[in-house]
Order: sequence, then C-alpha cells, then structure tokens
Amino acid sequence: MPIQKFPAMSKDFASFDCDAHVAEPARIWERAEEHLTRDELAALKQSMWYDSHTRQMTVNGIVGAGIRSKEGAGTAGAINLISVAGPGLKHPIQRAFNVRNLRPETALTKEQAAYIDHNGAYEPKARIKDMNTQGIDQVMIIPSDIDTYPWIQDGRGAAAMCKAYNEWAWEYCQEDPERLFFAALLPMQSTKLAIRELYRVADKGCRVGLVRPIDAMGNYPLQPKFDPLWKAMEDAGMVYGMHPFPALGSLKPPGYSAQHSASELINRSLVSANIPHTFLTNVQNFQAEAALWVVSALMSGFFERFPKLNAAVFEASSTWLSFVLDECDKYYKLYKNERSLPPLSCLPSEMFMQRCVTGFEGDEAPPSRMPEFYEDILVWSSDVYHHDGDDVWRAMQTMAQCDLSRDRQAKFLGGNARRIYNIDAPKNFIRDRVTEIERPDWWPTEEEIRIAMTAGASVLPTSPYYAPANATANAAAGA
Repeated sequence: MPIQKFPAMSKDFASFDCDAHVAEPARIWERAEEHLTRDELAALKQSMWYDSHTRQMTVNGIVGAGIRSKEGAGTAGAINLISVAGPGLKHPIQRAFNVRNLRPETALTKEQAAYIDHNGAYEPKARIKDMNTQGIDQVMIIPSDIDTYPWIQDGRGAAAMCKAYNEWAWEYCQEDPERLFFAALLPMQSTKLAIRELYRVADKGCRVGLVRPIDAMGNYPLQPKFDPLWKAMEDAGMVYGMHPFPALGSLKPPGYSAQHSASELINRSLVSANIPHTFLTNVQNFQAEAALWVVSALMSGFFERFPKLNAAVFEASSTWLSFVLDECDKYYKLYKNERSLPPLSCLPSEMFMQRCVTGFEGDEAPPSRMPEFYEDILVWSSDVYHHDGDDVWRAMQTMAQCDLSRDRQAKFLGGNARRIYNIDAPKNFIRDRVTEIERPDWWPTEEEIRIAMTAGASVLPTSPYYAPANATANAAAGA
C-alpha cells in the first residue's frame, strides 16, 4: 500500500485549535427526547427536524434545507466539504479527487468517498486519533450549519435546537475533557431563552457563547435588547465568540426583503454583476461581516458598557485587522468632539488589545511578520474538517518561514487562546509529527497530483475551453 510521507517536525508546547468544526450528526435529533421536555421537542419538530430515513432536514416547513452531512456514510462521485480535511488530506490531494469526480469513469466510489469523509467530524474517539496526527493538543469545536440556526422563526424551536446541539456537543467533549471543548449555540431569537441556555451550558463548564455578527432577521447583537444577555455572559465568565458566516438567504420567510448583512450584499453584487468566480464569497464576505462587528463594537462603546466581557473573532483571518484598527483610531481622534455617544475610555485599538483575540489560519503569513502588533491577540484556527482546514504543522512551517520566535509560536498556537478561555494546558502534549500515513491503493500519486494542479486538468472535453493539449493531462489525472 502507498505511504504518504511528511517532513519530521517537533514542538515543545501544547497547541490549542480555537476554531475547528464538527458535522452535526443525526443523533442530535434521534436522541433529542432524552434532553428536551415534551414542549421543547414539539417546538423542535416544528422548527428544525432531521428525518434519518429520508436524510432530509426540514426548517420552518421547508424540506431539504441546511447543509447537514450524511454522517460519514460517503457519497459516490462526491466529496463532503465539511468533513474532508483530515490528517494529511492537503489541498492538492483534494484537487486531485475533485478532478477525478469530473468524469463518471474516474469518479470516487461510495467506499472511497467514505474514506475521506472523516469520522472525527462526528465521533470523538476518531477525532482524538486525528488530533494526535495533526499535532492538535486541545480544540474548541464549532458546528457547521450556522447559516441555518438563525433563520429558525420560532424562538422556542430555536432554543430547543440549541439545547439539543449543546447536549450532544457536551457529550462529545466528555471523551477527553482536558482536550475537547465546545462553543455553545445560543438562541438569539429570544434574549430570555438565550440567557437561560447560557447559564445552563456555563454550569457544564462551557467557556464560549457562539454568536453571529448579525442574526438572520437584521438584529445586530449590539442592539440594546440584547444587553441582558451580555450582562449574563459577564456574570457567567463566558467569552463572546463572534463567528461570521455568509447569510445566503435561502431560508428567508416569504416577503422578507430587507438588506442587513455585509456578506449578503457581496453575494448580491456577484449575481447582479455576473462575476463568475467565487473568491469574494469565500473570502471577503467573512472578513466584511467580522470587520463590521469589530468597528461597531469598538466605536459604540460596547466594551465600556460591559467591562468584564471578552470576545473572540473567529474564521475571518486577521490580516485586515491592523488596517481597520488604525482607521478606527484615526477616525475617533478626528471626530471625538462630534460624537453623539459617550467618549471612549481609550483608543479603539487599545480596547481590542485588552479584551479581544482574532483567529488566523496556518497558511496566513502576515501576522507572523507583524508579531509586535499581534503579540497578545492572535489565536490559531485549523478550520478542520472543512475543506480549507489544515494542521498545526502547516502553521509552524509558515511561522518558520517568517522567522517567528519559538515563544511567539507558542503564544499564537495555544497560549493566547488558553488565556482568554481560562483553560489549563494539558498535562501531556504532542511533541513529534507523524511522518508516515498508510494509504489505500487508489490514493493519488505525486504525478497525478502534479497534473491535477494544472488549469487544464479541470476542463472537460465538452467545455469550449478544452484543447487537445489537455488530453494527455486529463487521461493521466483520470488514471
């Protein structure tokens, strides 16, 4: 059998992955009655319910909604993008599989698709095994279908869904409570019910309350009606976890046409301008939502009103942050005397440095080139098992290329996250990289990967861009 090989690497500190994902399994709904009251279960069934027999999610009466995966079963001729990036499954290898899937004769079989549909996204034992290979000592897990939950129209149903998910996530983490932690979903449709769920999960040791920068119906979390929730979060000592996700709007109620989301505006622009590439939707919309939240929170005096509340900005990269904070400082100084809001206690950038952290991914080099700026605010995100995820060894390689010191690597890859979450380092941690992984016979060869990475490999013969010069590459990729 082929062996996938990696350069030897080692570390002398414990890593913390502040933003990795699970794929919500069918068991959340199959076992919901064990965790919910009769009324809660009835509200869940009317709001967001998964049928295991048909494998269909129904949200607000709309069948086939959401992105819930098939729980590791594998689908022939497809790749599950929310559970693919397991150990060693780097982006070029994913590209090779995608090229195979362009042609029926070379497409992945159901068994092959199941092999790369990593069970660690659903099962804690499998995740611990993957973490040992990925060099990940501790992790904060986050759900994947976070564009669906905010659209639940009934507050009771939303609260029931959050409770059912949080119970499953808590059980998942009990496999190894020293290594596995979960960010709790909160039902923002009802401040009262969100507060109740927050205290409930805080009693279970949860450290993070997960909130989108806006909810689906245009309510920004900075609006006064949410103030009791932030006060409760202060009281419980939980971190405000701000995780953007582009609001695609597929679950909007009939007749609703208001525009509130920065990412949705970008998506609309792509459609109306007939821009064919999805780069803006995959990158800029995450950053747009996060930047809007950062500016709003800092300039409105949010952290002055809640002096004990800390926040983590997830999954938006972090290179943009230095520019945004610099502009906030300049604007505040220039228009300080014209503010209708109370004066800030310090410059916006200073407040962010005191109370917030920002996530970065392993291939994002600029933060490592600006260590003085990011010294105490940078926390690492693997984003596994989503398709763009990667391991701690990739992050260390990027940092080494930037000549980042070992002490700063330790802070960025674990120390800063544990400080803001108030989590102790594990008693033992992974020191050496696994350098070999045994693969099945159908694993892509280096030659196939090289050919798959060329532009022509993804052009089908039926495309007007196909040229005979690509034929050899296509045949070799298919082989």
